Amino acid sequence: MTRKTGTLYGIGVGPGDPELITLKALRILEQTPHIYASTSSKNTYSLALNIVRAHLHEAKVEQLPFPMTREPEVLQEAWKKNARRVLEVLTTGSDAAFITIGDPLTFSTFGYLLKTIKDFEPTIRVITIPGITSYHAAAALIHTPVSEGEESFLVVSGALGAAKLREALSVTDTIILLKTYRHIDEILISLEEMGLTDRAVCISRCGLEGETVVQDIRSLKGQSLPYLSMMVIKKKGKYF
Repeated sequence: MTRKTGTLYGIGVGPGDPELITLKALRILEQTPHIYASTSSKNTYSLALNIVRAHLHEAKVEQLPFPMTREPEVLQEAWKKNARRVLEVLTTGSDAAFITIGDPLTFSTFGYLLKTIKDFEPTIRVITIPGITSYHAAAALIHTPVSEGEESFLVVSGALGAAKLREALSVTDTIILLKTYRHIDEILISLEEMGLTDRAVCISRCGLEGETVVQDIRSLKGQSLPYLSMMVIKKKGKYF
């Protein structure tokens, strides 16, 4: 007789404001006995865990370390190690949840973990609970529609600087540029060259202590931005 395995829940807990978490996410968290959260291998801090800690009751909480590197072999080994750890719980028949800020399938560690777990055990039952993204929270903060009518928008990572910015702006009306913290000067130069400096707003730590909105992005030159920083860049329309 095959032993029943538990269900893995991928739960988005929102961008940072503890009130921006769905009722479904709260319900699952309150009834799931094992909770996993990702951390950098260099520290034990987890924003996702801080957001939901008050709702976990008697759940066992474990933080899974993921290295902040682009070396494929190191990343693969970390994903495999953490996937095996989660599977140890699921194969006992117990449910488990992996929490992540924003949405679990948008620029999230959960996506990599999910693929690795499915490689090991394709039949594992998975339920994903979507979460409010940082860029939707940012659009609400600055009272600006992400898109209207027949407009389109793209969500682009700025982790490698402005490499994809020019190409992306050639095919869409609005760019959400995430992870702007490392290459802000390069991004500012590209926006200036495209005549879009006055069409961009930078939002940092949206919904968290220290939240900032910078409309004159020229003032960011040479600055060190928080990790949770993004830009909304609109080719037309207006900010409110």
